[in-house]
Amino acid sequence: MEGTVDGFRYGVITPIAAYLMACLGGALGLRCTVRSLVDERKWRPGWLALGAASIGCGIWTMHFIAMMGFHVQESWIRYDTGLTLLSLLVAVVVVGIGVFLVGVRGAGRGTLLVAGVITGLGVAAMHYIGMAALHMNGVIHYDALTVGLSLVIAIGAATAALWAAVTIRGFLASLGASLVMGVAVSGMHYTGMAAVSVELHSTLATSWNGASASSLALPMLMGPVVFLLLAGVVVMFDPLLVLGDGEWNQSSGTTGGQPAGVTEATAPEPAGSVFGEPPAPRQG
Repeated sequence: MEGTVDGFRYGVITPIAAYLMACLGGALGLRCTVRSLVDERKWRPGWLALGAASIGCGIWTMHFIAMMGFHVQESWIRYDTGLTLLSLLVAVVVVGIGVFLVGVRGAGRGTLLVAGVITGLGVAAMHYIGMAALHMNGVIHYDALTVGLSLVIAIGAATAALWAAVTIRGFLASLGASLVMGVAVSGMHYTGMAAVSVELHSTLATSWNGASASSLALPMLMGPVVFLLLAGVVVMFDPLLVLGDGEWNQSSGTTGGQPAGVTEATAPEPAGSVFGEPPAPRQG
């Protein structure tokens, strides 16, 4: 017997909240990556890590909020806490791999393609690990064609996000890119959910393992949401993160091609490599 699956139990509340969290994580990640490209070499890995963690937490938080609206009419749903946390770790790690690849090697076509595929497949892995955490009185089946489409969307969204992270500098442009990223990531999630069908067991299970979505909501969401809020505070108090490289130069004025107040001796190094060789000593 096939169960009645509903992905919008609470109407538009969960999709909108999930989309906003994806946009927030994307916006913070983009700004932190921009900051890494104009900062001194020793701080770049930290900015890249903060950006990767912001994007990863935003994607995972989007997924978990969206899953709160997932309901099978004939069955209760419980979540395996360990697998749910593993999906968060996967999201942060794979986004970090992609961000560091383009941050270190630049946004060349080959690097961008490799980083986009790795990150996209990682985001999809996060989604399906999270789905594997579901316990219910039935078995989840997937439509292969729709799953393949969700993988394509995930890879495309990841590639676009990484390209934007190292290419787009202006604040408004980054804001627009984060809104597009939110659409792409949410689209990947709901495309993957459209592939789901549930075959119910013939008898009701006598025991339920795991916790309900409502009981997990506060403890599971608290960490990533607090992290995103703290990252947002960093953005708010760092004018370079808020304005971006282009607006910062315009608002501060330029001196010989460098921002006002930045001399040749103190100018940040070109953003070509995070861990490259130190610059050659100046003569004289």
